Amino acid sequence: MTTLTKTKITVQTTVNAPIEKAWKIWNEPEHITKWCTGSPDWHTPYAENDLRVGGKLRSRMEAKDGSAGFDLVGTYTNVQKHKMIEYTMEDGRNVKITFSTNGKTTTLVETFEAENENPLEMQKEGWQTILNNFKAHVESIQ
Repeated sequence: MTTLTKTKITVQTTVNAPIEKAWKIWNEPEHITKWCTGSPDWHTPYAENDLRVGGKLRSRMEAKDGSAGFDLVGTYTNVQKHKMIEYTMEDGRNVKITFSTNGKTTTLVETFEAENENPLEMQKEGWQTILNNFKAHVESIQ
């Protein structure tokens, strides 16, 4: 029997905001569409989020010029408010996001199983860019 181990990649950011604000902006579709992109020439025109075990996260990422796009669909497997979110993508890869706070800032650590089509560094950069966009968006909201 052959067991394949998936490569896990971890990215993180610390946001200058309390955990309640960070959690809300991470999970509300009207905010997801503003920060969830891995490149300035892409955007996320659509998102929906049913944040509960068994619920679905759905979003659409597209090149702004219309040349490419893909859907991200995940099913939540663990949701602990203000602490952790885990979901499984349609292709079977798992994602885990942890939230921690010291009161004034919130740190998000996101670990995901890499796919086999793109170089690992490219995947890490893309997911880190998304977190950087999240941080900028959260901090722009008073």
